Amino acid sequence: MITKVAHGMSPASEQVWLYILEAGQFRAEISTYGGTLIRMYAPDRYGRRADVVLGYDKLEEYYPSTTYFGALIGRFANRIARGTFTVNGVTYHTPRNDNGLHTLHGGTQGFDKRVWTALTSEADGAPGLHLSLFSPDGEMGFPGNVRAYVDYILQPDGALEITYVATSDRKGPFNMTNHSYFNLSGGGDILEHELKLDCDRYLPVDNLLIPTGQIQAVRGTPFDFTQGKPIGRDLKSAGGYDHCMVLRDGKDSLKTFAWVNDPLSGRTLTVSTTKPAVQLYTGNFLNGSDIGKDGQVYHKHAGFCLETQHFPDAMNHENFPSCLTKPGESYRHTTIYKFGVER
Repeated sequence: MITKVAHGMSPASEQVWLYILEAGQFRAEISTYGGTLIRMYAPDRYGRRADVVLGYDKLEEYYPSTTYFGALIGRFANRIARGTFTVNGVTYHTPRNDNGLHTLHGGTQGFDKRVWTALTSEADGAPGLHLSLFSPDGEMGFPGNVRAYVDYILQPDGALEITYVATSDRKGPFNMTNHSYFNLSGGGDILEHELKLDCDRYLPVDNLLIPTGQIQAVRGTPFDFTQGKPIGRDLKSAGGYDHCMVLRDGKDSLKTFAWVNDPLSGRTLTVSTTKPAVQLYTGNFLNGSDIGKDGQVYHKHAGFCLETQHFPDAMNHENFPSCLTKPGESYRHTTIYKFGVER
């Protein structure tokens, strides 16, 4: 079932809509502002539904926020060092919106700040929301006229499928993701959530979270989730997680690589992707100043993100897999967040 309701007006006075997708015991609420996943309801071991993503009650609270709660990220997810990269001998400059030094999540007006055009569909009990936008050549300093499409499909078994497709008329970097913060308890922190990742390497970063260019094994480090452990176990020694984890299987086929279990509620989350990496982020910059839905105060580690993507700053590291899309090629990426329960 799909319900469409008015969600307010954008800062540019564009009408914003909220689409409510319901399938089985699951419900996803997605705004055309930023393609943002506002709410995601999933049942616990007793069948009680709760909203398991962080966000705000009012649309206008998203405008000044720097949390990127639930948003679609583009043109380039994660960081670009010094907001500078070179393609075909041409150097491009993007807004330095991260500490005034680096570009973060596409710049000051990334895809998270755009109002997307929407269509809907429903087949076999699975409602779908199909979003699109046009990004002109030079927007946020990036080359090429880009047409981007994102499909959200909610399956009755609790799988939220997100498919990204984009084309450009010029060669340039492209890297989209969804920036949802999950909390399977529906409140509190995520330190006791148990996480397992099929990621055998990670990207070390400098003190401003820019990759050093090294790709290191996780074995014997706080970044080793290959056997599964509570998120909080080694978090302090890791300095908080905001790191790109490299999947053991880096092929572009769909594979399940993440398993999360919340012992408190019994809710589970598995994540599958066609991308070679995922940014594990544990809400390190949340500090209690964000008042979320139903008056929840979001303190440090109130949620975790699993942002499937290319390597960050890939265009500035020859040893990283290419993040460039060429004319005549399509950027394609599918990620599935599947919610379940362990009784």
